[in-house]
Amino acid sequence: MAGKTAKPPQAKQPPRLLSGGNPQIAKGYGEEPVQAYIAAMPGWKSALGRRLDALVTSAVPGVAKAVKWNSPFYGIEGEGWFLSYHCFEKYIKVAFFRGAALDPLPPGTSKQKDVRYLDIRENDALDEARFTDWVKQASALPGERM
Repeated sequence: MAGKTAKPPQAKQPPRLLSGGNPQIAKGYGEEPVQAYIAAMPGWKSALGRRLDALVTSAVPGVAKAVKWNSPFYGIEGEGWFLSYHCFEKYIKVAFFRGAALDPLPPGTSKQKDVRYLDIRENDALDEARFTDWVKQASALPGERM
C-alpha cells in the first residue's frame, strides 16, 4: 500500500432543481426520500413542505411515503396513494387524487374528473384544520395505484 493516498471524501452535491424549482430526487419508498425532497425544496417551500408532511403524518398514523416523478406521495400500504405535492416557481400544488369526493371540495380543478388541487403561495395562510380534514377524508377513499 505504500505510495497510495486515500481519496478525500466527496462532498455530496445538493439535488438539482428542475424547472419551477422542483427538486430532482431519485424514486424511492419510505421516509428518507421524502425528507430529502423536503430538505431540497427551495426557500420558503421547504418549511411548508415540513408542515404538510407533519400534518399528513399526524392525521394518518402509519402513512406510506414515497418519491415518484420528483414529488412526494402519501398513501395507505396496499391501498394506493391519496395525495402528492409538487413545487412550482411561485407555489406548491397539492394534489388530492380523489379530491372530487372531498367535502368541501378543494378549490383547484383538474382535467382528470377525480383530482382536485390546492395551490399554496408564499404568503397564503394554510387552513391547517381544513387541510387535515381533507387528508383524513382522502386517506379513507380508494387510493390511486401508480
